[in-house]
Amino acid sequence: MSDLILAKRYAKALYSSAEEANAAEQIGEQLKAVVDLFAQAQEQDPMVRSFLSHPSVTNEAKMDVIKQVFGDSLSELLYNTLGLLIERGRWSLLPALYQAYEEIADEKAGRARALVYSAYELSKADSQAIAAQFSKITGKQILVQNIVDRSLIGGIRVRIGDRLYDGSIAGKLEQLRKQLKQNA
Repeated sequence: MSDLILAKRYAKALYSSAEEANAAEQIGEQLKAVVDLFAQAQEQDPMVRSFLSHPSVTNEAKMDVIKQVFGDSLSELLYNTLGLLIERGRWSLLPALYQAYEEIADEKAGRARALVYSAYELSKADSQAIAAQFSKITGKQILVQNIVDRSLIGGIRVRIGDRLYDGSIAGKLEQLRKQLKQNA
């Protein structure tokens, strides 16, 4: 079974339990804190990943480290989930689990995340206009994340979930190239 499918299963179970406890948003924030901290720690010292995934380090020792780092700031539900990941040797799923958790939370709240690729940094007004336009199309509140991609030349390319809307000059040139090639 692929890691992405497993991560989605863990995320679905965690979200369901968090929702039952009326703590879905709180758990999401805590999960983000864990993911961010361990990503930063791994950048600074790759041995962090080795420690958490090494079979000779006991699961209890791994959980002790997590509890020392986070103390009482994490819910029992999240500690149990992290313990389950460690116990089953699936700690590497944590970033994908967080992403899947956020997708579930967004879906439940009627939100969608839009990756907006543009040749230049978008202004706040441009981001709001794009969010408003795509909100009409999707019927959801759009959260815009701007990614600068100079290869687009101009215009924008928007990805919402598995849909891609290409209004870039590079995209138009590619369509024109394909048409010319087809007609030749």
